[in-house]
Amino acid sequence: MSLHRLFPLILVVALLPFGSAHAATSIRLEAENAALSGGAVVASDHSGYSGTGFVAGYTDGNKATAKTTFTVSTASTGSYSLTLGYANGTGSAKTLTLTVDSGSPQQITLPATANWDSWATINSVVSLGAGSHSVSYSFGTADSGNLNLDYLDVAQAMAAAGTYEAENAALSGGVVVAGDHSGYSGTGFVAGYTDGNKGIAATAFTVTTTAAGSTPVTLRYANGTGATMTLSVYTNGSKTLQTVLAATADWNTWATKTENLPLDAGTNTITYEFDTTDTGNVNLDDITVGTPLPTPSGQVYPAASAFAAGGPTMATALSGYYGPGYLTGFTTQGALADFTVNAPTTGTYPVTVAYANSTGSSQTVSLYLNGIKNGQLSAASGSGWLTLTANVSLRAGVNVVGLKTDSGDSGNLAVNYIAVAGGQPLAGRGATTPYTEYPAAAAQTNGTVLPASTTYPSLQAESTGRRAVQLTSTGQYVQFTLTKAANAIVVRYSIPDNSDGSTATAPLAVYASGNHITDLALTTKYSWLYGGGYTDTHDPSNGPAHHFYDETRALIGSQPAGTVIKLQKDSADTAASYTIDVLDAEQVDPAYTMPANFKSITDFGVTPNSGADDTSAINRALSSLSGTGTGLWFPTGTYNISGQISMANVALRGAGQWYATLQSTAVNGAGGLFATSGVNQIADLTVAGDQTDRNNNAGAAGVEGNFSAGSLIFDVWIEHTKVGIWTDAGNGLDVVNARVRDVFADGVHFNGGTTNSRVAQSVVRNAGDDELALDTENGNVTGCVLANNTVQSPIQANGIGVYGGGNNLVADNLVADTVAFGSGITVSTAFGGGFTGPTTVQDNTLTRAGSFNSNWGSALGALWIYANQLDITQPVLVAGTAIDNSTYQAVLLSYAKQISNLGLTQDTISGAGTYGIDIEDVTGSMAAEGVTVSGAQSGGLNNPNGYTINRGAGDSGF
Repeated sequence: MSLHRLFPLILVVALLPFGSAHAATSIRLEAENAALSGGAVVASDHSGYSGTGFVAGYTDGNKATAKTTFTVSTASTGSYSLTLGYANGTGSAKTLTLTVDSGSPQQITLPATANWDSWATINSVVSLGAGSHSVSYSFGTADSGNLNLDYLDVAQAMAAAGTYEAENAALSGGVVVAGDHSGYSGTGFVAGYTDGNKGIAATAFTVTTTAAGSTPVTLRYANGTGATMTLSVYTNGSKTLQTVLAATADWNTWATKTENLPLDAGTNTITYEFDTTDTGNVNLDDITVGTPLPTPSGQVYPAASAFAAGGPTMATALSGYYGPGYLTGFTTQGALADFTVNAPTTGTYPVTVAYANSTGSSQTVSLYLNGIKNGQLSAASGSGWLTLTANVSLRAGVNVVGLKTDSGDSGNLAVNYIAVAGGQPLAGRGATTPYTEYPAAAAQTNGTVLPASTTYPSLQAESTGRRAVQLTSTGQYVQFTLTKAANAIVVRYSIPDNSDGSTATAPLAVYASGNHITDLALTTKYSWLYGGGYTDTHDPSNGPAHHFYDETRALIGSQPAGTVIKLQKDSADTAASYTIDVLDAEQVDPAYTMPANFKSITDFGVTPNSGADDTSAINRALSSLSGTGTGLWFPTGTYNISGQISMANVALRGAGQWYATLQSTAVNGAGGLFATSGVNQIADLTVAGDQTDRNNNAGAAGVEGNFSAGSLIFDVWIEHTKVGIWTDAGNGLDVVNARVRDVFADGVHFNGGTTNSRVAQSVVRNAGDDELALDTENGNVTGCVLANNTVQSPIQANGIGVYGGGNNLVADNLVADTVAFGSGITVSTAFGGGFTGPTTVQDNTLTRAGSFNSNWGSALGALWIYANQLDITQPVLVAGTAIDNSTYQAVLLSYAKQISNLGLTQDTISGAGTYGIDIEDVTGSMAAEGVTVSGAQSGGLNNPNGYTINRGAGDSGF
């Protein structure tokens, strides 16, 4: 934020009436030329603003006074769109008050931007009469303020559907207005979507609507190639979908394609781009923007975001659907669609299914909740899109609502969405976690806050945000005020190892609002490794120490919001120091009860918490239940295993992550779950290993094996194993709401032969290798999705690694605090058979990512694309990625081979430790469009060998 001198000016502009349905012309009013009062001032100490400056001063000291007033003169009465450009680098949404003339004030919410150099817009639609009006944005007494204002765009809102000619749109990247074919509307059409402009060709339409919602937008195009072609559609800067454009008879014949796009009320930008993952080679005539579809009641979860296996595919042929499309293909037995939904509290919720069934008779599918069959739904026949509603019991937080064609179901319907009355949206990026994370460095303490450092090895380099709190004296504490009620905590900690590398243990006291409630049992058994890479041991003579952190968890009784949870070094707490990184606090449901069609492990002679070795009994139980449709249930308790637990065509569930634990007693041995074949389900339990270091020739994954379509891993916690989850092969595996912590190799690894599988809404922290990986070493990996995951503190590799394959998607993930030997996201031919199709990396956020590889003596970027064993020539698209405060380069291309068909689109780089984009010893070319670099300490671009960069519109800073 900035405080500068006030320059009170008034800008008056007249808006003329609009007489056609073409794009409305907007008028930009610069905030620095508006009337400023109450401490609002003109500033210019951040980059990226338009005009000659921006308005700052909306600080807490100017609350109730700071105001920016624009004066607008309109020639006719109508609805007008007000688009405010602003920056909000506070990290959380803020509010201001909008007032038009002397009308009623309206509070508006302005989401956070990546930093103070990143700018966003917020739209409001207001009714204005002909004449002069004042439009003010003030820091009211009920507002949170603390943001900067750049400009106000004013345009008359369209009253109805309108057609926008492509020749009047903003053209870039080689597209041009042409007229050498017949049949177009207006004065021409847009050509230039040729292979020579791949990655940069774009046509951007500015449209205005009176209401927000899923809006039909019809593109008129010609495609005389004789083959189906594709373009990418961006809505307000974010990739929405890839549109598929069928061939037309010739270049003089025009066709239309309608897609539903998510538009805001007011001004929107709709862009048709020829991305590197598209085939392009079409001409555009115009778009027609329809009326927004009615918004369904409840929280909508669209079919386009569901996980489908066993038959369902996306379609758009039926008219009137909501959102980007619908699923069809439920006629095959086993066909499944999993919708991930979010409930605010545990309870009963009406769930509505929007479907189409014109068969003339009712169709049936089975309803599943978190993998458990809940009943059969009957969908009556009728015209158009219909709905049915069922009352279901949901847990607080993430749930999986499944629609599946079982034996006895007909399944002949299409599904558009489900809506949960009282449901909540899922997190936009990263996992929707059941806990709130409280960093110790931001908490109250009388201990020592370790200064931020990325130096490896060090405690800070492995800490969240590179800072932590250390308690060294009796009475020192760090305390956290709960913002939500909680009955359970997880503490990420480090205590000193014994000098000879043997295990050290120590307690640590926990207080709630001043009352001692428990002591945590801390250990170095699973931390403090010594060595320079992947052959680390617990012998200090092996090399420098690292992997300092471990975690422990405890149920602490019900604590309301506002409770102060204190971790304190008492006189009985014997460790020389306690380093606290974060505390996670959550409200855990009571233990679950055994569902129908399950049999308890106690029926097979196993007693919970007995301390006996239950391996053989569990294997016998699973073998007897294989293929019967009856699953195996684990009530509350700990079950010791000393070897592999094998399962095939069976479900294994427990009383909950916090209640049922499979505990390996085989130190660095084979204790873990192994799926040999078939449709398997693992849910609601913890797999706790006894792996103490990395040994590639010994140890086990928490879950490993082969999975058929319809397999589910849900709500599983895995810790202290060699690997969290490893697929040897799989087709149609869904991993949802997993927690993988403190493992010594990969977190979740889809190995060669894995297809059409997903990891979503999961958290991986403190893994010794890639935290999420797609790896083609033993076969191709295709059609897989890594989406909405939170990936933190990978110790010796990448946050996310994609090693070959095709048609894979990495989207909406948060990756933070890479420690050493890796990047935030890497796309590479380091392992496996190379790339066989397009790879899309979209809408991810990389924070404090990238590291140094001391074995190679080289810095690694937050986003690292490298071709070392094979060239990368299949399309790779990196779109909508935010890279903030990378340790070294934000983007690195390297390794002496060809990298072609790479596209960077609408990516934002801020605060790189060295270069924004660093290109080292590679051949080929890439396209960059809408890529912005700011604050890179060594410069925006390092390209010493002249690697070809084809630039489109909107690039800056490099």
